[in-house]
Amino acid sequence: MEPILTCEGLTKQYGSMPALSNASFNIYAGRIIGLLGPNGSGKTTFIKMAAGLLRPTSGKLTVCGNEVGVETKKIVSYLPDRDYLPDYMKVSDIITMFSDFYADFDSVKALDMLSRLGIDLTKRFQKLSKGMREKVQLSLVMSRQAKLYLLDEPIAGVDPAARDFILGTIMQNYNKEAAVVISTHLIYDIEQVLDDVLMLQNGTVRLYDSANALRTQTGMSVDMYFREVYRC
Repeated sequence: MEPILTCEGLTKQYGSMPALSNASFNIYAGRIIGLLGPNGSGKTTFIKMAAGLLRPTSGKLTVCGNEVGVETKKIVSYLPDRDYLPDYMKVSDIITMFSDFYADFDSVKALDMLSRLGIDLTKRFQKLSKGMREKVQLSLVMSRQAKLYLLDEPIAGVDPAARDFILGTIMQNYNKEAAVVISTHLIYDIEQVLDDVLMLQNGTVRLYDSANALRTQTGMSVDMYFREVYRC
């Protein structure tokens, strides 16, 4: 099986400071990967490079065999860790914008998810609560038939009661021929959906293995292992 994403010696430096250093790994279809690590470990830098928003300093990064660029942006669905939609637009207008902009966007799926989340389509984005805005953005991202989904802190701003629904939404709505990368600090909440765990520390890959193998080898949950490894 060919990987969805391949990193070979991937490095990103800001001046003399490496944000990601010599990272090499493959990500395969049908897997949900937890991208874990403390602040400053390189998680958002990696996601932005995979999304085509940052260029590597050195090394190689490909998605479906193509170097990151215009072609890969057509098959990568990216959720940043902050609001990015126009405040003045109504939710219904944002759906129309996504339909016009992305050839793989399924507006029927988006409308169904937003309905089940209780989102008022007539409201302007700026009038929604933080949690509601995150639900809208996640629903839009997961309504694309992409090959790679990059989710940066997708449940950070939603209440605990909504997290199970959102995680269920991720599992039920991503293309099974795709891969999902979820960066989060809320490991306990997402552990149930993870197939693999990719841990970064100081810009380097500390661990990349299946979640089940990690539990078997350590006798700990992913959350417990993370707390042990990164304990201050």
